[in-house]
Amino acid sequence: MVSLRAMPRKIEISHKTIVFTILLLGLLWFLYTIGDILFAIFIALLLMTILNPLVTKLTKWRVPRVLAIFITYVLIIGILAGAITSILPPLIEETGNFVENFPSFLKNPVITGLINDQTMNQLVSQFTTVPGQVLKVGVSIFSNIFAVISVMIFTFYMLLYREKLDDQLSSVFGEDKRETFDRILNGIEKSLGNWARGQLILMLVMGVITYIGLIILGIPYALPLSIFMALLEIVPTVGAIVASVPIILIGISISPVMGLATTGLVFLVHQLEGYVLAPKVMEKSAGVNPIVTLASLAIGFRIAGVVGALVSVPVVLMLQIIFKEYMRGR
Repeated sequence: MVSLRAMPRKIEISHKTIVFTILLLGLLWFLYTIGDILFAIFIALLLMTILNPLVTKLTKWRVPRVLAIFITYVLIIGILAGAITSILPPLIEETGNFVENFPSFLKNPVITGLINDQTMNQLVSQFTTVPGQVLKVGVSIFSNIFAVISVMIFTFYMLLYREKLDDQLSSVFGEDKRETFDRILNGIEKSLGNWARGQLILMLVMGVITYIGLIILGIPYALPLSIFMALLEIVPTVGAIVASVPIILIGISISPVMGLATTGLVFLVHQLEGYVLAPKVMEKSAGVNPIVTLASLAIGFRIAGVVGALVSVPVVLMLQIIFKEYMRGR
């Protein structure tokens, strides 16, 4: 019986493959180098999708588009400036007092019976770093004022030339491809705009409801706790649960009855958000499966930290629109 030995295979790599690999690696390196610029353009695109409906409505009232954009900027900046100047001083004071007194809340006998020493030490160590993290974020925001201005300029020009974009697409890609790219851009704009506006409304409503409930119950540090709840609303399901932990701990530290009251409050808020607010506010949004949302948040956080987590859902929405258009072409 003759045994056949496997003949060694000779692998040949063509010059085109080598050139393509080099160009691909060069492109990836280039995109990584200009990552901050691409991120600024992406944020500008997101802001454009949020502000464009207001600008378009003003232009329907025969307001010039440049003036409509300027009015929108003044309105948004005025609202933000008013909110920051009215909320920031008490927020800083209450947050400092909360971080300073949080370890004393954890020393309550009821809480020490529920939480072991190791978990207790971890909670204390995490909260003692909050002031430093807040200061770091504040410094980074003001030190990157150039990036903020760049985003505002990008957004301005995106809003200004949005109506002319269809004609530019036809001149660049041809009339036959114009309809495809137009559907993709309109779908991305609608999906991102609905998601962003709905998310902002949910965050605001959740923060206000939590603040009113804490004030009625007489829970201290209602302002930072409600803002914490509003900010974490951007993380589906998990964010609201995490934000509820300090509220319940403070309630338990006051009295068992107050612990039950705060638990009932956060349960009511979660039910209201899950069954009333979110379906109504986000019903026009493109929507993403909750499992996909959580996975995208985890992947975005792993790749780029907090910033990656914040932009992960918009990226998934954009990819969803592109994939649908690709399948439609197939």
